[in-house]
Amino acid sequence: GLYAEAGATTVPDRPGEPPASGELVDAIRRAHAREVVLLPNDADLRHTAAAAADQARAEGVRVALIPTRSAVQGIAALAVHEPDRRFDEDVVAMTSAAGATRYGEVAVAERQSWTMAGICQAGDVLGLIEDDVAVIGGDLAATARTTLDRMLAAGGELVTLVLGEQVPDELAEGLERHVRETYLAVDTVVYRGGRQSPLMLIGVE
Repeated sequence: GLYAEAGATTVPDRPGEPPASGELVDAIRRAHAREVVLLPNDADLRHTAAAAADQARAEGVRVALIPTRSAVQGIAALAVHEPDRRFDEDVVAMTSAAGATRYGEVAVAERQSWTMAGICQAGDVLGLIEDDVAVIGGDLAATARTTLDRMLAAGGELVTLVLGEQVPDELAEGLERHVRETYLAVDTVVYRGGRQSPLMLIGVE
């Protein structure tokens, strides 16, 4: 919904069934544009997106593939997109915005496993930063706050939170308040994800 609202052509992501390159090519065609920016928003889609970009180029469409690894990086790229700007300049601005956005996720462990932060048990709350487990906790709010603090330790001006439907409003309000009281001049924006969205996505730029 966020991407469509921003004017993007979207491809649904079905659980356990990532889109094929043909679906991405169809989306590029549906854009009805001579110049297209492709945002995969998932590291696992990199090769699929590259294959789709190659096919679209063979059909005469100019395609720039920005290797976004998370939805929050794609949001950052779209935020600076200006359709009236020269394509090359727009791609540079979008790539820069995406690259400057650190991404994290809060999830619940499905099984016991070894992680960068130690051994987690099924049901533990995990804070992931750039796809690596950085925090293991038992409480959603505390784990989210610790993960956010670690991401903000390297600086930042804007925090983006995308919340799954099972995350209560009070938790988001608590995180916003924590950022406001702890970090000067850092803004927070909160979006609601859909039913299939992760528990929480975090972007810091």
